[in-house]
Amino acid sequence: MSSRTPGDHARDAGGDPELLARKAELRTQVWDRLEAAGVTRFPGARHRISNFVGAEAAAERLRDTDVWRAATTVKANPDSPQWPVRQRALEDGKTVYMAVPRLAGQDPFFLLDPDHLADTPRRASSIKGASASAHTVAVEDLEPVDLVVTGCVAVTEDGLRLGKGGGFADLEFALASEAGMIDDRTVVVTTVHEVQVLPAGAVPASDHDVRLDLIVTPERVIEVPRRGPRPPGRIRWGQLTADKIAAIPLLARLEARGLPSRTPRRSTRDRHRT
Repeated sequence: MSSRTPGDHARDAGGDPELLARKAELRTQVWDRLEAAGVTRFPGARHRISNFVGAEAAAERLRDTDVWRAATTVKANPDSPQWPVRQRALEDGKTVYMAVPRLAGQDPFFLLDPDHLADTPRRASSIKGASASAHTVAVEDLEPVDLVVTGCVAVTEDGLRLGKGGGFADLEFALASEAGMIDDRTVVVTTVHEVQVLPAGAVPASDHDVRLDLIVTPERVIEVPRRGPRPPGRIRWGQLTADKIAAIPLLARLEARGLPSRTPRRSTRDRHRT
């Protein structure tokens, strides 16, 4: 299998160096496991949210859950292993918000409307296809979603996720939360291979970590009971390096305006209740 190896996404990560080192070691172990099991797909496992054999089967298993059937609007990561999930969301008539890769745009989310696609749901839900079928939207124009789909390098059975180290999933969640797109009722799920599922406690945790509600593999669905209210999603400026802020136009704009966070607008769900 040919592959492309990107740079280390954790190279400009901020935070406790010891914690970052432990997470980096764990990522390497999981990437090793994926390769040893022979379940990686193009473009390779390392330094990314790894594509895996069985991604379609995991998407179908997610599709068969009650939380999927109840959702009308989905926020999804742009990575390859969740491409089948985005495709099925559009096929099922769900509106999809997909983050622009690395949040590298003034308007950092794609909006995919299943009724107005320039191509098939399969093509439209790819990163390349989204450029033709979607338009980008500003954070303040995001609407509330029912389901968040996130990619993981690894996940524990008690719902903690390990990303590729760049912190983009956390930033996406924080931006969406501050915009009123996500609240405590929003369900957060991932699709992964079985070898990416680790025992409870295997991933170092912090108080602000957002736990998954549902973990879906090609073989099973793991429901994670809530332990209490979800930690509030907010941008943690103290953990962002200057390089990270400069690379993400929205963060650079917020910092220039002296706005460490936005005031969340009332969600559509709240407006509908009044």
